[in-house]
Amino acid sequence: MSDSLTDLQRFLAASPTPFHAVQEMVERLEKSGFKSLDERDSWDLKASGRYFTLRNGSSIVAWVMPEESDLATSGMRMVGAHTDSPCLKVKPEPDIHRHGYQQLGVEVYGGVLLNPWFDRDLSMAGRVNYRAVDGSRQSALINFEKPVAVIPSLAIHLDREANKSRSINAQTYLPVITGQGEEKASFKQLLKQRLLEQGADDVGDVLDYEIVLYDTQQPSLVGLNEEFLVSARLDNLLSCFMGLQGLLSSDLTQGCLLVCNDHEEVGSMSAAGAQGPMLQQVLERIAPDAEERIRMIQHSMMISADNAHGIHPNFADKHDANHGPLLNAGPVIKINANQRYATNSETSAAFRDMAEQVDVPVQAFVVRSDMGCGSTIGPITASELGVKTIDIGVPQFAMHSIREMAGTRDIMDLTKVLTKFFNEKAV
Repeated sequence: MSDSLTDLQRFLAASPTPFHAVQEMVERLEKSGFKSLDERDSWDLKASGRYFTLRNGSSIVAWVMPEESDLATSGMRMVGAHTDSPCLKVKPEPDIHRHGYQQLGVEVYGGVLLNPWFDRDLSMAGRVNYRAVDGSRQSALINFEKPVAVIPSLAIHLDREANKSRSINAQTYLPVITGQGEEKASFKQLLKQRLLEQGADDVGDVLDYEIVLYDTQQPSLVGLNEEFLVSARLDNLLSCFMGLQGLLSSDLTQGCLLVCNDHEEVGSMSAAGAQGPMLQQVLERIAPDAEERIRMIQHSMMISADNAHGIHPNFADKHDANHGPLLNAGPVIKINANQRYATNSETSAAFRDMAEQVDVPVQAFVVRSDMGCGSTIGPITASELGVKTIDIGVPQFAMHSIREMAGTRDIMDLTKVLTKFFNEKAV
């Protein structure tokens, strides 16, 4: 097992929320000499400078200024991914007390495959905003780490049709059990207690929070020859990690940029999402002159990295017969005639050429003509910036499940192509 796969497993385990994922990325960037910039401050960008900036603590843009070349003529090599994953999110007033059980109400975030959430050892993590003892407002990341909740299935004896037709009512079936007690518990008090345990000794009152549930099972290498990585949140922390690895493995002499946005799973329409102005505003500060910026964008290319649907051997009829990507057979170019993906022949050809140069096979995915097609940040970014874009990703199984599966060879291969892309002299 390579050191990179070991590091990937650590990254996934340490990133139960977008906030934690961005924190992990920041640590890796800082170790490689990248400097943090606050959007509220004035920026003084230097040639060869390495920088990153955050928004909402859940989206990040990291970039490298070129050594000598003019950005207006050399462009930026851009890779985009997203930090969020479908999950269950704790409601604002979540406390439920029924039949002596303490429960929390949850709402569904994104297109969650709900069945696998039952009978799992769940923990909680996220961001807490609180009033400090000195009266100031502060925020902190929180992670309970150990299993603290569960959604038990109803026994088949009480639902004999469960294996045939059980549907899930998100309002009534999903409140998680966190314990037992005679009286209703206070979730905010629980958060305060955990913050104190984590060492935040300035907590006065918890004002609000963004807390999600997550599976405590660690990422695993699976298969007789460890061909597969199985983990939560592969969609799309896997692309965030590969994009970051590609950037840090490059020679860091070209104009390069990695953007990882929050809120893709719910449409990207937020201040920190791909449909928001974050990337555009960063580019305006990188190239303040409007004409030079337009020239830069037209010399640039965006690789939108988000996992693809691998052909499932038990459900092969869900794929177009000629477009069923196999795990460990190479990264996938995603194509859609109706622009659900931003790929065109020019960007596809560029990606194929780079992959061939580093001896990486490439596959193509087109959804069945009688099925709807999902989308990515690719078309959003392409339309917002006017930059030529391609949608790619590694093939995976169980997309949007609490536990997903991808091929280990594909991870290494796509990282090689992204590294090659960041080193390109011209795009």
